[in-house]
Amino acid sequence: MTETPTVVAVNGSRRDGSYGRATLQYALDAAAEYGAETEFIDLGDPDLDVPLYHPDVDAADAGDVPELLARMRRADGVLLCSPVYHDSYSSAFRSFHDWCSFDEYEDTVVGLFAVAGGGSYGGTLEHMRATIRGVHGWVAPLQVGIRGARNKFEPWADGERPPDGEVGAGSRYEFVDESLRARTLKLGRRVAHYAGHKDAFLDVPE
Repeated sequence: MTETPTVVAVNGSRRDGSYGRATLQYALDAAAEYGAETEFIDLGDPDLDVPLYHPDVDAADAGDVPELLARMRRADGVLLCSPVYHDSYSSAFRSFHDWCSFDEYEDTVVGLFAVAGGGSYGGTLEHMRATIRGVHGWVAPLQVGIRGARNKFEPWADGERPPDGEVGAGSRYEFVDESLRARTLKLGRRVAHYAGHKDAFLDVPE
């Protein structure tokens, strides 16, 4: 068992008020409750310098990319979320993922989330799963898709936000759909669990 697994969340939305950011915060809080050390990479952070991927540019010369890749390499588990754009993932997710490679994902447990403003998220999760498999990430069977996201969250009412350290305290929103909240927390815990035990199923003699 990994002594204390590290789980990193990556939000692939640049929207202010992103529901994906809120979803990942809940999942990351659940992973922390399970015993993981957690980090959050928010590609919507205006202070983060992540240029569009260019194959002729060395990652070392690409703004904050070197530090972000180092965080990804340290991760035992990763939680990825993208908004649904044209039945696929966002350009922010794609560009960051292109900076990553086998060094960042091989032997890493990955949990997938997709957040749709409309009614369909299947294509996004399918594309995310395929591209993570392409860099040898171990994708958890459980995945979370949220349709009609604006109807699944509400801003915290005055006095209703949980105390610091509790699940959801760092999120702008609360879930109004309890089944989605439970599924989100379950995936956060599972990635933390699998990440903490990955040597048991990855350390196979050649």
